[in-house]
Amino acid sequence: MRKLWIACLGVLMILGLMGCGTESGKTAEKAAPAPAQTAQAESKAPAAKGKILVAYFSATGNTRTLAENTAKALNADLYEIRPEVPYSKEDLNYNDESTRATVEQKNDSARPKLADKNAPVADYDTIVLAYPIWWGQAPRIMDTFVESYDFTGKKMTAVCTSGGSDIGTSADYLQKLTKGKAEWKPGKLFSPQTKPADIKSWFDGLGL
Repeated sequence: MRKLWIACLGVLMILGLMGCGTESGKTAEKAAPAPAQTAQAESKAPAAKGKILVAYFSATGNTRTLAENTAKALNADLYEIRPEVPYSKEDLNYNDESTRATVEQKNDSARPKLADKNAPVADYDTIVLAYPIWWGQAPRIMDTFVESYDFTGKKMTAVCTSGGSDIGTSADYLQKLTKGKAEWKPGKLFSPQTKPADIKSWFDGLGL
């Protein structure tokens, strides 16, 4: 009888151990989905931004068209440089020496204020400046822009529109004012309607 009791006790102990093993297995199955949660979190990470930024100023819309075509050509992002006080049609009357644009262009120290001081310059490797030619130079708002950010380590160039002038020394002048040590490439004057394919062909020659 004693032997039978010992045998029964042994069977009960074995069944108890098997039960513990089964619970451990259930715990492991519950912990398994953790990697899937990590993958889901990674999929929500923000996508990397483009490496090229086309930062443009356009008072009449012509340079905006060129900037948009340049962005298409380079698969780049666009950023509009906006003055705190927009330019009116009267401000752009070049036949009147008292108008805002004329007075600013004749004053090397004129610096129109920017409406936005948070351009994402730091997020890009290459910055393309797009602007019209006013009295042979870039508008003074462009002077404000290049002096407002650190362009150290950036590649830079300029594309321009004009009613009759060439790019002249406008890009060279901006290069001298640029804050930080940037690598400047030659700029070029384009028609606002220049096709993206033609713009890309020129940029390919710059190695950008």
